[in-house]
Amino acid sequence: MSTERPPASAPDSPAKRLDEMNRRALEGGGEERIARQHNAGKMTARERIDAFLDEGSFVETDRLVVHQCSDFGMEQKKILGDGVVTGHGTVHGRRVFVFAHDFTVFGGSLSSAFANKVAKIMDLALKVGAPIIGLNDSGGARIQEGVVSLAGYAEIFLRNTLASGVVPQISAIMGPCAGGAVYSPALTDFIFMVKNTSYMFITGPDVIKTVTHEEVTKEELGGASAHARRSGVAHFTSEDDQDCLESIRELLGYLPSNNQEDPPARPCADPEDREDSALDSLVPADPQKPYDIVQLIERVADLDSFLQVQADFAANIVIGFARFAGRPVGIVANQPMVLAGCLDIDASIKAARFVRFCDCFHLPVVTFVDVPGFLPGTEQEYGGIIQHGAKLLYAFCEATVPKVTVITRKAYGGAYDVMSSKHIRGDISYAFPTAEIAVMGPDGAVNIVYRKEIEQSSDPEATKNRFVEEYREKFANPYKAAELGFIDEVIAPRTSRSRICQALAMLRNKRDVNPPRKHGNLPL
Repeated sequence: MSTERPPASAPDSPAKRLDEMNRRALEGGGEERIARQHNAGKMTARERIDAFLDEGSFVETDRLVVHQCSDFGMEQKKILGDGVVTGHGTVHGRRVFVFAHDFTVFGGSLSSAFANKVAKIMDLALKVGAPIIGLNDSGGARIQEGVVSLAGYAEIFLRNTLASGVVPQISAIMGPCAGGAVYSPALTDFIFMVKNTSYMFITGPDVIKTVTHEEVTKEELGGASAHARRSGVAHFTSEDDQDCLESIRELLGYLPSNNQEDPPARPCADPEDREDSALDSLVPADPQKPYDIVQLIERVADLDSFLQVQADFAANIVIGFARFAGRPVGIVANQPMVLAGCLDIDASIKAARFVRFCDCFHLPVVTFVDVPGFLPGTEQEYGGIIQHGAKLLYAFCEATVPKVTVITRKAYGGAYDVMSSKHIRGDISYAFPTAEIAVMGPDGAVNIVYRKEIEQSSDPEATKNRFVEEYREKFANPYKAAELGFIDEVIAPRTSRSRICQALAMLRNKRDVNPPRKHGNLPL
């Protein structure tokens, strides 16, 4: 009897069968559907993963999974992988977990098997302590599976919630995302959208037309521009899939892998004691003239390190990541170029969520203050500015990470308190000589305090001007606050970088805690 084994290429060999299974899995929905994906200006799921992760680092999980639905003829329509590619790999050498919807397979629709694959990878990410990246391109729940697919979404929503503040979660919308499918991205920390090929909405244009008789396109309703500028749902917009994936890689360079690690430091050639004389004249002497706070941030932080978040939404406040001495920080800054830097509903919500993210992941917060107050008006009051403004106050109060504040010009009223002041556990507070720290601006204060004297004066205008100058001399400067210890130091603007670097270095081992509790009751 012969003892020779059959060759590996024999049709019935285990190796041959495995090769065939893997080949089928890699084909996805087939060449025709892949061509449609490319014609729509989109990569396939596997192409996106390959472009996103470090070369050769991807390890796939559950490649051979198929759905278990036998209704509506689905028993004969089983495709390996079932519409989602899951696994892990590295970005800049650091472990991340990723799932990518495969639109070529059942339109990327979610089944029970699909949901189980995603849930498994999210559970692994939590165990390992690594970021979760979702590349979304899906038609939503798989209708043939009914409530089972809805249950699958709920399983994912639960894990998004449990992972919140434990590992960074990033969603890229790279195709359609509608109905219940939008809630998973909404629960994650950052949302990227691709122009012209992605959209998000709860109900589509056809349903809206039927119910409200409004006519709107998908792009107008839920495209990248709509969510970047109007709703604030999207944090970043990209020109195409490749641009989106590269931007996610850039963002990950500022974030720790989990809430037990420090953010990743990198070598820095920019001297910590670098001074910039242009800063001395950046803030205009006339308090009514605007200037661009982004210029100040870029001049003070490590060169070319500022990554702005939600740049097109609520532009009266600027948020983003930067580095000082090679170490990542979060930046919050009023923007005098828009609404004079006033805080309104959208700005408060935008900044509050960002501060809370930074606090979750040990990112110090550097705040630049030039705020005349909260935006007045019935629209803001009826919209709940009291409650929404309190969200930003709550976020700064709650944060235990190092907090460094620089008041560049106006810091009036309650907005002075809210913007990471000393009184709400701000650690170090600096002020430029141009800073004005008071209950309100000189004109408004004089009209209230000296109203009677001005009205009874023979020359009301001259009298008012005299009182304004007295008020400005006494209150509209940083020195009274410095006398009281509310400001640690009045600094020359050119020295801002060195002062901030010194403060952050001193606070590196800061330990601060909140009272024991299940959780606070944020004014949602």
